[in-house]
Amino acid sequence: MAPDSALRLCANVHAVGLQLLVFDKGPLVTDSTLPVCPQCGMDHTYPDGELLICPDCAHEWSAHAPASDEDSGPRIIKDAHGTPLADGDSVLLIKDLKVKGSSTVIKKGSKVKGIRLVYDNGDHDVDCKTDQGQFILKSEFLKKA
Repeated sequence: MAPDSALRLCANVHAVGLQLLVFDKGPLVTDSTLPVCPQCGMDHTYPDGELLICPDCAHEWSAHAPASDEDSGPRIIKDAHGTPLADGDSVLLIKDLKVKGSSTVIKKGSKVKGIRLVYDNGDHDVDCKTDQGQFILKSEFLKKA
């Protein structure tokens, strides 16, 4: 059987008497050549076709994609019109926002002063205080005042 054959015998488990066959077109990948997960840093990754998968955090990425450079600094948060926002800016709401779990509505045109940008909270990236309370809002519903 040729090494680049489509049918490869990967393991023969003698204790149970089972044989595990893996159909693969590429070269056999061993644990020593697999990269660690770029999201959680664990080394339990495994290949699945063109993708590499981490069973610990369920992150999937392409084996051929270049690793992302996370040292490029914080991402730039922009308002609804594409204007970059900064800590301490004043913003206006561009639509009415219903507050989840409450009957409160933050009205369109409400001015919020002294915002704080949050980078580790998913897509809710602006922390602010309004007359109704403290909220974390999406920047897509704000415009710079």
